[in-house]
Amino acid sequence: MPSVIDLYNSRVASGKIKPDEAQTAVLPEFERLRADLAQPVKRGFFRRSVEAPKGLYLWGGVGRGKSMLMDLFVETLDVPARRVHFHAFMQEVQGRIHTLRGEGAEDPIKPVAKEISDSVRLLAFDEMQITDIADAMIVGRLFEALFEGGTTVVTTSNRVPNDLYKDGLNRQLFLPFIDLLKERMVVRELASERDHRQDRLAGTQVYFSPANAAARTQIDTLWEELTHGQEEPLTLHVKGREVELPRYHNGVARADFFDLCGRMLGPADYLKLAESVRVLILENIPQLSRRNFNEARRFVTLIDTLYEARVKLIASAAAQPEMLYVEGEGSFEFERTASRLREMQAADWAVEAG
Repeated sequence: MPSVIDLYNSRVASGKIKPDEAQTAVLPEFERLRADLAQPVKRGFFRRSVEAPKGLYLWGGVGRGKSMLMDLFVETLDVPARRVHFHAFMQEVQGRIHTLRGEGAEDPIKPVAKEISDSVRLLAFDEMQITDIADAMIVGRLFEALFEGGTTVVTTSNRVPNDLYKDGLNRQLFLPFIDLLKERMVVRELASERDHRQDRLAGTQVYFSPANAAARTQIDTLWEELTHGQEEPLTLHVKGREVELPRYHNGVARADFFDLCGRMLGPADYLKLAESVRVLILENIPQLSRRNFNEARRFVTLIDTLYEARVKLIASAAAQPEMLYVEGEGSFEFERTASRLREMQAADWAVEAG
């Protein structure tokens, strides 16, 4: 397998990625970890006798290339590894804990951790961010058991470890987990000044009308460029409810109009969405009128929220913004939404986001 540095340089040479000094500065950490994991593991009778290599916690602003570097690293590995979005992983863990408790297990965290450690040597998490108290209360014991089981962890995050679960309920109970991360992982900031995600969208068409097969093909191309063909669902926790985005990767979400505006969602849901993504692809916006007034009202709220949060929008719609809502209650007020949709198409719009 090639080294992480060689693979990065080959992608630069092919034009697939742009060189970035901040990115190259952290490549030796990935290469150190790749080399450590390549060493054979001697197993004792009861447990692994060799401590797992120290992991990596890579944090920094959105669009700086954290997930891309982690994906390159995973690509070079020749050991059992799993790359997963952190929220998706924690949902799986919570579900498995619930199942084991139903089967009578008094302390299901250890067997869950053992199942994971027995299946992989490396866990690569995208976007570690802890906002749910249920996750906050189990991650410490879970990760301690994973580390003891010989599992190495690499994660990306928009937050420095000390800011995880900031202002969360009973946060003092969470603080030992932060200490554990700093003990078992090298913490590095990816301090690039460039948002490569915005670079890829600069000057690119982001509003497609009509929403036909040609529009979908163009959006598919943008999705591939932004996600490198990887995706997973993302579940947002909002006031005890769950809102699922079926397609997500590295701060980019893709949904149909009716996924977000055809359901009973409101401002809190859209605020959570805007906090969780930096690019939203919204497809198949229909013609709006008094016949679908509730959907139109939610769409206005969604666009206002994305606009205020400076989230980049890629959309396909039945008509140009000014012609989306031409009759019925609320059509006059929709002029502001149309104006915002036009502004959000500008090449430099949201370039300072994140």
